[in-house]
Amino acid sequence: MFSSIKSIVFVILGTTAMFASALPAEANTNVARSTSGDFTHYAPGLGACGQVHGDNDAIVAISQAIFGNDANPNNSPQCNRRIRAYYNGKSAEVTVVDKCMSCAAGDLDFSPSVFRALVGNTDIGRVRGTWDWI
Repeated sequence: MFSSIKSIVFVILGTTAMFASALPAEANTNVARSTSGDFTHYAPGLGACGQVHGDNDAIVAISQAIFGNDANPNNSPQCNRRIRAYYNGKSAEVTVVDKCMSCAAGDLDFSPSVFRALVGNTDIGRVRGTWDWI
């Protein structure tokens, strides 16, 4: 009888281990996940981070929801953070220097040169892409 119980426990444990290994692993919250949003372009100048930039700089404005509402936006922790943006097999690395007041949370507003590098030309105006903090 003891042998039968031992066999049953072994079968149950073995089956449980087999099914557990077939289940997906828990998501690792430390792993970066891409954010998706609309990509647009704007005419840079004096940005919310207190720096002056032009059309050919590799810069981006992020939504106010992400940028924040610091009393002095020059001190925002988002200023000078780096982003890698992806669109249609292309990518570009940019620096956050401004906030986009009309952007939704995941949207990015690029300098014209970055938008052209990703999309091809600025006549398109708006595309959907993904991005990661780097």
